[in-house]
Amino acid sequence: MNLVLLTTFLEIYRRGSLTSAAAVLGISQPTVTGQLARLEEQLGDDLFIRSRQGAVPTARAHELARRIGPHLDGLRHALTEDAGEQACPGTVRLGAAGEITQARLLPALAPLTRRGLQLRIDLGHSEPLLAHLADGQLDLVVSSIRPPEKLRGLTAAPYVDEEFLLVGTPAAARSIDHLRLAKDPVAALSHLPLVVYADDLPIIRRYWRSEFQRRPPNPISVTVPDLRAVLMAVTADAGISVLPRYLVEPSLNSGSLEQLHHSQVPPLNTHYLVTRSGPTELAVELVRRRLLDQASTWGPL
Repeated sequence: MNLVLLTTFLEIYRRGSLTSAAAVLGISQPTVTGQLARLEEQLGDDLFIRSRQGAVPTARAHELARRIGPHLDGLRHALTEDAGEQACPGTVRLGAAGEITQARLLPALAPLTRRGLQLRIDLGHSEPLLAHLADGQLDLVVSSIRPPEKLRGLTAAPYVDEEFLLVGTPAAARSIDHLRLAKDPVAALSHLPLVVYADDLPIIRRYWRSEFQRRPPNPISVTVPDLRAVLMAVTADAGISVLPRYLVEPSLNSGSLEQLHHSQVPPLNTHYLVTRSGPTELAVELVRRRLLDQASTWGPL
């Protein structure tokens, strides 16, 4: 099994069709078809189901892309970083959540702006951003959900995993009975109010169900639809919350917050890098590859 076959597979997976992969790779579609057939023969398994919507990945394809994607992107980055100072004209319309945009996406893309790229960034929730992408109002979206089937013509590739931590102030940590936390964590934490992102507790509810198999009975002290504001409220001791590691790590390192519960397997949420299917403009492709290259050095967020 060689890198050419794996590279071809990854482009089909990310583009959603053999035709689009061939266009990006600069080879014919029959060549792509032959390389995919060789790889499937070596693996002894089908990687895609052909349909009117393109090449639909199988479970084996999802697994393979997750395993090899960061390594191939890292290799590409190592080979091109010194030669990547060419001009980058054009405008790219990017949609993402404000928190990951501030913490990761803007620092990753800033070097491209010095080479002529113009970025127009739309901040918001994944669902409307994906709808804007499908309508042609955006070029690329970093989404916390896989695009729903009703949105046709989109290609999604797993991008980076977000790791969630339950955090509070040192005062909140001291109020927890740790023997009780080990035996009945829901009861041990129930006296602490929650700072939440939305009324339906989307992040906290998933953490409680994943870790404790129950819904949180805690009272709610603050509801604010911005994770950075949630962090500020938790730091001010308004309550506890579940937040991504990349957002709370500086506060954990400084001692202003503590991790209140440690998971054997940390809860993860996969972000997807989503584009419209088919050939993309050069500027959009440069942004997409830059984000993939940078993410290969991050690990879970």
